Amino acid sequence: MATIKVTQTGSPIRRTKDQRATLVGLGLNKMHRTRELEDTPEVRGMIRKVQHMVTVEG
Repeated sequence: MATIKVTQTGSPIRRTKDQRATLVGLGLNKMHRTRELEDTPEVRGMIRKVQHMVTVEG
């Protein structure tokens, strides 16, 4: 399957609990951490929820 690179660029401080949990679910709970994830609709939905705190490549 295709993969996408997701990097956390925003801080989870002063964010809602569900947004923090979404970052942890993506494997991103510290600034500038990068993960390579499968490009699935579920992952895209999680990224959309925290799009203001992450950047996506590929």
